[in-house]
Amino acid sequence: MKTSPAHIVEVRVLLAVFAALIMLTVVTVAVSYFDLGAFNLVVAMSIATIKAALVAFWFMHLRYDSGLHAFIFLVGVAFLGFFLIITMLDAVTYHPAVQTWEQSK
Repeated sequence: MKTSPAHIVEVRVLLAVFAALIMLTVVTVAVSYFDLGAFNLVVAMSIATIKAALVAFWFMHLRYDSGLHAFIFLVGVAFLGFFLIITMLDAVTYHPAVQTWEQSK
């Protein structure tokens, strides 16, 4: 079995990614104070996806691995997004019924 040589990531790159993660966390908290209506979930999930990608690509070294592993990761994220969209469409369909039920209690 052939092993690939280890790769060393520069500390400044890791610190830059860490700073980006902290900045995105601050943005997440700041955005939570604004009512964006239907876009609240979209913005929160977008920021969370970017943060997850940063962690996967740099801290888990996916950026330096074979392209197949990156492809598998991206397909997984795409399917997760697809399933979340289907779930949210179902939730939007039944939302008026749930509101009526809650008001009748």
